[in-house]
Amino acid sequence: MGQPDHQAGGLEMAINPIDAELLRNHMASIADEMYVALMKSAYSTNIKERKDHSTALFDHTGRVVVQGESMPLHLASMLGLVEIILEKYGVDGICDGDMFLSNDPYVGRGSHLPDVAIAAPVFSSGKLLMFVCNIAHHADMGGMAPGSMAGGMTEIYQEGLRIPPIKLFENHELKQDLMDMILLNVRVPEERIGDYNAQIASNQLGIRRCKALIEKWGGDTITEGCDAIIAAVKKRTRAGISGLPDGVYEFEDIVDDDGLLRMDIRIRVRITVADDEIEFDFAGTDPQVEGNNNVTMAGLQASCLYCVKVLIDPECPQNHGMLDPITIKAPEGSVVNAVFPAASAARAQTAQRIVDCVLGAFADACPERVIAAGNGANTSAAFFGQSQTGKYYVYLETLGGGAGARAYKDGTDGVQVHMTNTSNLPIEALETEYPLMIERYEFVQDSGGSGKYRGGLGIRRDYRPIGHTMTFSGQGERFRNQPWGIFGGGAGAAGKFTLIHDNGEEKRLANKPAALKLDENAIISVVTAGAGGYGDPAERAEASLREDVESGKFSSDFMTRSYHR
Repeated sequence: MGQPDHQAGGLEMAINPIDAELLRNHMASIADEMYVALMKSAYSTNIKERKDHSTALFDHTGRVVVQGESMPLHLASMLGLVEIILEKYGVDGICDGDMFLSNDPYVGRGSHLPDVAIAAPVFSSGKLLMFVCNIAHHADMGGMAPGSMAGGMTEIYQEGLRIPPIKLFENHELKQDLMDMILLNVRVPEERIGDYNAQIASNQLGIRRCKALIEKWGGDTITEGCDAIIAAVKKRTRAGISGLPDGVYEFEDIVDDDGLLRMDIRIRVRITVADDEIEFDFAGTDPQVEGNNNVTMAGLQASCLYCVKVLIDPECPQNHGMLDPITIKAPEGSVVNAVFPAASAARAQTAQRIVDCVLGAFADACPERVIAAGNGANTSAAFFGQSQTGKYYVYLETLGGGAGARAYKDGTDGVQVHMTNTSNLPIEALETEYPLMIERYEFVQDSGGSGKYRGGLGIRRDYRPIGHTMTFSGQGERFRNQPWGIFGGGAGAAGKFTLIHDNGEEKRLANKPAALKLDENAIISVVTAGAGGYGDPAERAEASLREDVESGKFSSDFMTRSYHR
């Protein structure tokens, strides 16, 4: 399918810049409304409370025009999905009332199997003008372990059900046989169907809003407006890159392990900034691993785009226009550009380290724009069991930790950082939905790195099953290699998983435990990493030190050791 020349300044736009910006904001409001509708109607806490979902609008050629302000890593799945659908079905094979389902990293540009995308075309007067799409993280997609993200997986077949881009709806009719097949292969299907219905409803809302938008603006204006919105982001991205100092910047960092045999997996980046273009080269990065923290090119692309956005212009909208001035190179078969059939369920762990590498590389070039290393993980805990009422459940959550200190401010405590951006689940919501009790939920004292500005604190959360045995799987990072500080700042504390027996005996678990059987008196304690500090600790204000101790976030002993005061 041919596409017009979208070079900034190379296309005579009939729509003026003011109208284009009005249209962009209107489209963004549709994406945001779709996001809220999905959150409000979902069944699982993973979506309705943790907000592990995203939405976007596309033009008729499959380019992302607007994306909801949600999960940066989901942009990986957004960028090429509709283009793949168009390539597979052709415009003539797509009708009003169709919806398409996909989750596969290799044939559907998904990032991992639990992230299920549903896309739908928008027609007006029989003409295809737009697409709407949402992605939601399902708490289980089948596979060898509950939650579909456990350590120990060595190929994608073990991770769950693979779904290529395929029609879920055809001419407004649900393909019930397909849905039945999906639900047969996942745990707790009654919760899964609730989340699928929420995704479907979100798209139906988006279609209605887009059709009203088309009626207001006209189809030709919508097409021209999408071109103008993408061209504006392209121009804005180039302008932002030109504000970075030209040069070559390098950094490397370490992923703890792959949950099996590989330890200290190296990621290396060489970044070249020249005028208004930027190149990321990951030559020297270690090969893909046997475990499941491999990243495919889609995830690498999303990670690099995120870094460009936060470095040059955090307010810049994300769409296809950002791609034009950015080149990404990575050895095929490396841990950041894995090839089939590599497992990738825990790809977020490595994506977080990609971001740390890029920000570390730019530390000397633009110190005021970067932050110290944060908790650098997507620390996850997945529980599966049968309650005393006989009901099965799968509970999955990811936990935040410390955010890196900045050039002007302390790091934030107990939050998701960079590529994840989900919420920590409130205890009340967890205990209402699942037969689990939270014994402790607190910041981890002394876990933030020292500095003129301190790193954020990690969190601790202890889970106890109520009257039943359960299975636990987890994914941890920055459990061995601590989050680094910059410009003299100290490292943040590492995280850990601990099994606490009913007699109080504690056992340190592996960083990525898989399907661990626990009795009803056991406690799983999850501690996430803190974050690195920024600047010389000797320059920290006395008032800030007093507040650190009085708040209980730091001990007097830590202050003596780290600040010598």
